Amino acid sequence: MHRISMKLTEAEKQERYDRAYLKMAAEWGNLSHCNRKKVGALIVKNGMIISDGYNGTPSGFDNCCENDAGDTHWYVLHAEANAITKVARSNNSAEGATLYITLSPCKECSKLILQTGMRRVVYKVRYKDDSGLEFLQQAGIELVHISEP
Repeated sequence: MHRISMKLTEAEKQERYDRAYLKMAAEWGNLSHCNRKKVGALIVKNGMIISDGYNGTPSGFDNCCENDAGDTHWYVLHAEANAITKVARSNNSAEGATLYITLSPCKECSKLILQTGMRRVVYKVRYKDDSGLEFLQQAGIELVHISEP
């Protein structure tokens, strides 16, 4: 019996990992208590997940993200902000890492992403305001949109 070797290119291998990490980020987002959107984020460096986050309230606050009118409370943290602050409290550095996120970053979180030294952002759904993506692109950060992991 002959075995046909299907050697993947580096780009194909990277896309395979990108899709897998995006699926994991989506699962992580399901932990969010927010009703409007459930967003998950993973920070991966050298093939290891070094941080994770989902959108929600800060530690010590009630897990209710929206008020009675359905509006998000101002103090709710975005998934990527949670992942970034979590890595900041650890012994890890996000320098050169990739952020996997289910919703592309807003302009405020994009500034945080740039300051961490991350080199790539892989996202599933494009946020309604593109200014965060435009900012990251201008800063030279690689952006990858994968709509179906």
